[in-house]
Amino acid sequence: MTTTAEPLGSGDLRAELANRLERARNRTLALTDYDDGELVKQHSPLMSPLVWDLAHVGSQEELWLVRDVGGRLPLRCDIDEMYDAFQHSRSSRPSLPLLSPTESRQYIAEVRDKALDILDRTPLEGKPLLENGFAFGMIVQHEQQHAETMLATHQLRDGERILPETPLPDTRGLAELPAEVLVPAGPFTMGTSIERWALDNERPAHVLDLAAYWIDTTPVTNGEYQQFMEAGGYDNAAWWHPDGWQHRNETGLHAPKYWHRTDGNWVRKRFGAVEPVPADEPVQHVCWYEADAYARWAGRRLPTEAEWEKAARYDPDSGRSRRYPWGDEDPAPDHANLGGAALRPAPAGSYPDGASARGVRQLIGDVWEWVSSDFEPYPGFNVFPYEEYSQVFFGPDYKVLRGGSWATDPAAARATFRNWDYPIRRQIFAGFRTARDASLSESA
Repeated sequence: MTTTAEPLGSGDLRAELANRLERARNRTLALTDYDDGELVKQHSPLMSPLVWDLAHVGSQEELWLVRDVGGRLPLRCDIDEMYDAFQHSRSSRPSLPLLSPTESRQYIAEVRDKALDILDRTPLEGKPLLENGFAFGMIVQHEQQHAETMLATHQLRDGERILPETPLPDTRGLAELPAEVLVPAGPFTMGTSIERWALDNERPAHVLDLAAYWIDTTPVTNGEYQQFMEAGGYDNAAWWHPDGWQHRNETGLHAPKYWHRTDGNWVRKRFGAVEPVPADEPVQHVCWYEADAYARWAGRRLPTEAEWEKAARYDPDSGRSRRYPWGDEDPAPDHANLGGAALRPAPAGSYPDGASARGVRQLIGDVWEWVSSDFEPYPGFNVFPYEEYSQVFFGPDYKVLRGGSWATDPAAARATFRNWDYPIRRQIFAGFRTARDASLSESA
């Protein structure tokens, strides 16, 4: 079994990287094109002020592209520590002497000018940081990840909606879908050794042999989750991990984040607007403990990370692992709900063209999906290009999320991409699907 390398595509790699850098920057600027008061305010202690993210993406670009790749003199070495995510907690960042919105925009523009000049002059081969433009691709992903972080901040802010919303096309298939799909027993290749901009925790490719299992065809919906709530799921310790039950009692969890009852009906706050909870959308803003409790209540479980990836990538006809559920081509609008314009997940069952070889839908986009696994290195893991990207997070404190959300850019939505967070996190755009073991007769 083999994986397929990402094709370089038509056109010049430099032009492709320049285009991706521009797309990421345009998104950053669009998410910070608001009153300075909105940018410098901390809308929640869970998140940084938007102005911190604005300058931080420039700081990382300066460190990696201007100084490291380009060997240029620093523009602003005086702010390195202030925009180092490991030096200051999110809750403490408003107390720092942050660059103003105007200064931040000027700074990231100056950095970008130098980075593009370096891109024009630098061989995109040889050293690991330069091979296939890895450092530039890494910075694209970093900025797009912060765009998603900024969307989470926008969701936490009070006041009316200030973000534009693009309606989703109705891409649901007309046929009724099965509730679950059988993934047969056998080996598959997990991870990658050849995807050009894959990060260290996605590497190396390795073969795993899994027992047969069933996995939900679509993510769990709001309507299905409400059944758990109405059955007293939040009040029965039997369904909860012990740590989750303690967290539920300490924090008063009783519904997904941003939900509340009005006149006996569940409504939600979504980017400043209050609206009825749509029953057919994948549930989001639930923590790992909530997802795990629902799965237990339903007589099922969360899939392991390997089960999730096999369902997403394994092609039984060819015996190899695809780049994406639908194949090897980059995501297109008919494959998945990505990029952030919709401000919401698509209804469950959407995007038939994005289904996996086994018919599992919406594995990419819509909601990050909690899996049962802790965040651990793959066999043969090597740190690259720095320990703080992955290695310092390995261990039982973090749970893995897979697949990306509606807010994720395609640059960070590979089927091998691994996200992770504390099991209590709810401000992220996370949901889940469930799985169960297959019996011997089913797996035969």
